[in-house]
Order: sequence, then C-alpha cells, then structure tokens
Amino acid sequence: MRKTAGTISESLSGRQESLLGAAAQVFARYGYRKTSLDQVARAAGWSRQGLYVHFASKEALFQATVEHALSTHLRAVVDALSQINQPLNARLLTACDEWAGRYIGVGDPEASDLIGASASIAGDMVRSYNVRFEDALAEALSESAAMKAYEASQLTPSSVAMTLHIAVQGLKDRSETRQRFRSGLKTIIAVLLAH
Repeated sequence: MRKTAGTISESLSGRQESLLGAAAQVFARYGYRKTSLDQVARAAGWSRQGLYVHFASKEALFQATVEHALSTHLRAVVDALSQINQPLNARLLTACDEWAGRYIGVGDPEASDLIGASASIAGDMVRSYNVRFEDALAEALSESAAMKAYEASQLTPSSVAMTLHIAVQGLKDRSETRQRFRSGLKTIIAVLLAH
C-alpha cells in the first residue's frame, strides 16, 4: 500500500508534539474563541514567550494543531488499511474509526465553535486531508475482491470511498458515543461489502 500520510508534522520534535497535543486538549475544552495562548502554554508546560517563538498567533497555533491531528489520524488510517492480513471489513472499520470516531463524546459543549473555526481557518487543509483519506480508502478497496461486485454498476473505488466517507461523516454527526458510532459503522461497512 502506498504511503499517503507524509506531512510537515512528521518532523516535529517530541516537545513540539507534546505542545500540539496539549493545544488540542485546550481547544477541545474551551473552543477556539475562548482559548488563549496562556492557557495552551500552561497546559504544555511552556512559557508564553517559548510558544511565540514557534507560533506568532493563536490562528497559527490552531492551524498547526489541526494539521498535527489530521496527520496523526491519516497515519493511523494508512496503517490500519495496510494490515492486509486482516479482512477488509476490519481494516475499514479501524480506519474509519481512527479518522472520525476519536472525538465522539469527548468534546465540551463550550467548544462548539471548533467546526466553524476549522472551516474558516484551516478549511483548505481539512479538505486536502479529506481527499487523502478517501484516496487511502479507494486504494484499499481497489485491491479487494469487493470491487468486483460494483463492476456492473461501473462504480470506481474512488466513488465507493467517497460514499463511505459521506456515510461515516453522517454517522459521526448522529452518534452520541464512540461505541454507538462503531456499531453503526459496522452496519455501513457490511452493507457496502455485501455481495
């Protein structure tokens, strides 16, 4: 399987990774508007001045935090899909859960502005990673016997991957817990792979 997860965030030091992990937790707790660089610096054990050496603004920190999270999720997706000793349904379940399930039921109601902030501040990046996620799904599907069932309908691995991604996002929006999300995900994948 081709590696599709390479990004700038792979070159981060352990200290920077720790900072971005702390930033993700603070943003998840307070949302974009209510998060301050002081809160992030305290949570990460950094000085505010040290934070400004790496990030000139809260917007720059947020973009780096979003990229780091997406990069981490995409690496987990690629890893799950490359486990060819596992059945396709298990690989798809793990990959889709890694991509969309991690934060279900975790966010604070105060952080409800994160989706809007992600769209306005990091929208192009998010779209790019969504395409890379679908590409990884399409590659796994194209290498599977499951695509033979779609040949008569002239569906491509890319169109099936996009449909799966849309279903996953819809399920994520309707799921209150990760357990419920995973249960629904099993159904979606079973329907997708039914011959």
